[in-house]
Amino acid sequence: MQWTDQLRQVKILLSCAAIIICALSLTWSHFLVSDLSDEEHRKMEVWAEAMRSLDSADENTDMSLVLKVINGNHTIPVIVLNADGSVQTYRNLELHTDAPEKVDQEVRRRAEKMKGEGNCIRIDLDENDFMEICYDESSLLKRLARYPYIQLGIVLIFAVVAIFALLSSKRAEQNKVWVGLSKETAHQLGTPISSLMAWTEVLRETYPQDELIPEMGKDVHRLQIIAERFSKIGSLPEPKPENLNEVVGHVVDYIGRRTSNRVSITTHMPEQPLYANLSSQLFEWVIENLCKNAVDAMDGQGSITITTFEEPQRIVVEVSDTGKGIAKSNFNDVFLPGFTTKQRGWGLGLSLAKRIVEDYHRGRIFVKTSEIGKGTTFRIELRKN
Repeated sequence: MQWTDQLRQVKILLSCAAIIICALSLTWSHFLVSDLSDEEHRKMEVWAEAMRSLDSADENTDMSLVLKVINGNHTIPVIVLNADGSVQTYRNLELHTDAPEKVDQEVRRRAEKMKGEGNCIRIDLDENDFMEICYDESSLLKRLARYPYIQLGIVLIFAVVAIFALLSSKRAEQNKVWVGLSKETAHQLGTPISSLMAWTEVLRETYPQDELIPEMGKDVHRLQIIAERFSKIGSLPEPKPENLNEVVGHVVDYIGRRTSNRVSITTHMPEQPLYANLSSQLFEWVIENLCKNAVDAMDGQGSITITTFEEPQRIVVEVSDTGKGIAKSNFNDVFLPGFTTKQRGWGLGLSLAKRIVEDYHRGRIFVKTSEIGKGTTFRIELRKN
């Protein structure tokens, strides 16, 4: 539980840091664009005064300076309108048409748009005559305004790729730990199980009438099955068509004999066989883990209901209990390694069940419903043959 809380806190801190960085970057870019926009406005005021000087020029006017200012504008789109609204001249416009009859219409439309955005300077020439200098942001300023969003997008893509790579690396490392631990567990169990099997045979021959020895034999056989399950973790078992009802029935028989009489296990299964591609030993392990978790959640008293049925595209197993329930915020966390609400336990049962269902059977397992104080239903979905 603490591990998952720490992981959640780290994610929250990283998210907050990313939001702060994005906000600072956008704020800084906004002020920078605003300053450049003001600078372009001042340039257009100077350019407008140059146009006034050009219109009222006489023999004493320094035309070289006026023309230098006017011709020095290579970036800011500008349109000069006469008093009657006709286009006098324009510069740095990217027109979408070459037809002469349509050029004037497009330029006038662009001028009206510039005036609507407030980018217009009026120059009074005399009492009855004036010019309007309409301008737009330069292409450089527009690119600069878009640049922070492009930059943040690239950073976001890089972060997503990095997180995905880290998660993949972490998952691969976890898989190696799972496989190594499972193989070593199977290896360590092998020798004592073989010895117990031999001693059981000796006891059976020595005391053929003893009723406890066959039960001991069943438990030893059970240990052998458990060792085989561990040995299959990490390998690629080949699922084959199995009657799902029989697999569930084996688990119910085993769990029923080893739980309190205060726990009732009920099954709802179709009468006809329900076949699915299974590794029966591993899938029995999944149902066992769900049933054992249900018994713990009910504190050894309540009912477990296992239902199997067929849908058009899948075969479904549902395991319901009348236990404590799971908070909705923990529906996904219950499958994380180390997550547990019990005082004892490592929180590996459901994580192992998820790996078996998804990695080895290409299915899904999830919390279908849960209500605090009333119980939980886990749902397993398997592909049809």
